[in-house]
Amino acid sequence: MTQTQTQSTESEGTIYKVAGPVVIAENMEPQMNDVVKVGEEGLMGEVIQIEGDKSYIQVYEDTTGVKPGEIVHNTEQPLSVELGPGLLGSIYDGLQRPLPALEEKTGAFIERGEDSPGIDMEKEYKFEPALEEGKYVTGGDVIGTTEVDYGEHKVLLPPGIEGEVEEIKEGEFTVTETVAVVDGEEVAMRQEWPIREARQVENDLEPKVPLITGQRVLDGLFPIAKGGTAAVPGGFGTGKTVTQQSLAKFSDADIIVYIGCGERGNEMTEVLEEFPELEDPQTGDKIINRTVLIANTSNMPVAAREASIYTGITIAEYFRDQGLDVALMADSTSRWAEAMREISARLEEMPGERGYPAYLASKLAEFYERAGRAKPLGPDNPG
Repeated sequence: MTQTQTQSTESEGTIYKVAGPVVIAENMEPQMNDVVKVGEEGLMGEVIQIEGDKSYIQVYEDTTGVKPGEIVHNTEQPLSVELGPGLLGSIYDGLQRPLPALEEKTGAFIERGEDSPGIDMEKEYKFEPALEEGKYVTGGDVIGTTEVDYGEHKVLLPPGIEGEVEEIKEGEFTVTETVAVVDGEEVAMRQEWPIREARQVENDLEPKVPLITGQRVLDGLFPIAKGGTAAVPGGFGTGKTVTQQSLAKFSDADIIVYIGCGERGNEMTEVLEEFPELEDPQTGDKIINRTVLIANTSNMPVAAREASIYTGITIAEYFRDQGLDVALMADSTSRWAEAMREISARLEEMPGERGYPAYLASKLAEFYERAGRAKPLGPDNPG
């Protein structure tokens, strides 16, 4: 998860009140959804409500020991994910912090305020240009390719950039090094995207292609289309998680994004142990090589649970923009709703049915609407 720290005093405020995962700061003048660093330890948070000079911040880490009067730094940047080669095979928390890297730094339990880049900034990839200098390109176009464990990874021009290719390179580069210059702007293999903003597509397509789930009972009685959405309802212990794990293992999607949102630790442990060892029925390699795992278990901060869903869907959209079929498993959206209910109560909002916030339906619809089959901006294949 990207965090751009600014140093100007105008972007600082002070803590006025602490209520669990919600911190109220004053004299900050932020915008909605700005990422902030809270307190002496620099805990990551996000502005979710503004009333006069009071800013309400949901903090993505434990706020024990945080007290009024401490400084809050505003990065003046939205909550974003890092996209590029190196995503596949990764295991993240809900904020795209790589758990193996954090374990090396702090041990089995993540210390507060710790962070690490979402993708390896030191690893080099062989970049092969897909176009020549002088060609006019727009956001989403494929400017080159590189090889990853799963196969070919398309390097896309970030949306919002267009113009003539002034320079394009070939060779070994890290994800932060410049591989092309378009209309005076340097372009690297790495890009950032705000998690709460859907990535652009050329146009939406009708979901006509069936998703082969690998489960005869689902394919025969409950068929799902690529680009469609489906829910697996049921009580505790009835097999919802097992069904989603089976879909992740055996469906005919190119890429799997599995989000453990508020899941029990033992269930997520099973996924983390199985996927690196499980043989991929499509390639014969390990299935983890085409999978991104996001583990935000029930013992992790509740606010990060709310962000994990958006982190996962943004990563899935990135691979869709490469013309790939992506299956996203969110286990489970009911625990995501419970996280929203807790944060809403801390904000003292008027509760709706069963205490859930009144905007729950629109939040769920917003999430499911980001699924779909579409023609990407650059590649010819739909995703």
